[in-house]
Amino acid sequence: MTETIQLAQQLIQIESVTPDDKGCQKIISAYLSPLGFETEDMRFGVVDNLWARKGTESPCLVFAGHTDVVPTGPASEWTYPPFSAHIEGDIMFGRGTADMKSSIACFMVASKHFVETHPDHKGSIAFLITSDEEGPALDGTVKVIETLENRNEKFEYCLVGEPSSSHKLADSIKNGRRGSLSGRLTIKGVQGHIAYPELADNPIHNFAPALEQLVQVHWDHGNEYFPPTSFQVSNINSGTGATNIIPGKTEVLFNFRFSTEHTPESLQESVHAILDHHNLEYDLEWNLSGIPFITPSNGALIKAVKQASHTILGYEPKLSTAGGTSDGRFIAPTGAQVIELGPLNATIHKIDEQVSVSDLNKLTDIYYQTLVNLLGQ
Repeated sequence: MTETIQLAQQLIQIESVTPDDKGCQKIISAYLSPLGFETEDMRFGVVDNLWARKGTESPCLVFAGHTDVVPTGPASEWTYPPFSAHIEGDIMFGRGTADMKSSIACFMVASKHFVETHPDHKGSIAFLITSDEEGPALDGTVKVIETLENRNEKFEYCLVGEPSSSHKLADSIKNGRRGSLSGRLTIKGVQGHIAYPELADNPIHNFAPALEQLVQVHWDHGNEYFPPTSFQVSNINSGTGATNIIPGKTEVLFNFRFSTEHTPESLQESVHAILDHHNLEYDLEWNLSGIPFITPSNGALIKAVKQASHTILGYEPKLSTAGGTSDGRFIAPTGAQVIELGPLNATIHKIDEQVSVSDLNKLTDIYYQTLVNLLGQ
């Protein structure tokens, strides 16, 4: 069993359900310190974060990831206990195998190998690890970045270990993400007896035409990097449960996943214009989870990763901006080139989450070769 797999098992066997790190970062810190990394614990609220850096010179490559995992769901439905990191053939089962403790193990071993084979490497290597990625993401990476920015500590490249692969290892890397803008809309009406509609004002009926218009809008056509902006309603709630009462309000939750063709402000203005056009009385609370970002395909980081993949696997990954948000959204505004490269994402957040053992060993080699390409020459 390789060192990568041993480390991955050690991390996966810790029940670090968000936001509780439960000692994962201590393992990472203890591993990196003998390699010359200066480690710094950054705790905000109940969230543990680790910043570790070897070197002070530019350029700096940051490996970013998270030690927290989502809840397992019913443990009885798993083939093997969800925190056992059980290996059956080439497959390791467990919560966090794909998302994303295994990637952290690959980071660690790749860095050790690189430091040993390139003791006089140029630039710097750093780790940014949080336990608040799967949760609210308020006291994790975003707070670490604020701290680094306040003390003017910069880095040029960031490789996030999120599971980016779709069908085979490194067939896809994320070089950007869409923005995410959510709304909590309350349509106001007047409650009343359903037999006397003239004495009430039904907020469901009032909202229906506006909802139809919102669903039918073509917000944009996307661009060379992003698919078109999408609008989706995730929940509508109204009424008391009785069949003879017209409700007094309707609550609607919705979300935009938007491209660089829009700003949060332009989407907000459009929604308010539609609601106002239909003369609705409403309250609307907005929550911006992240703005879209893109790392140009001709940047040094993407070139280094593509070359590394070709060296190890014989093919280059395709660029993609599909999927949800990641902590890359907090890092990209610093000006750093940000990409995501990790194992297959088919089982993330599912019962029997799993990863290929052989893929992890290859991923370690890709991370190592990326270091060589960026800092070893």
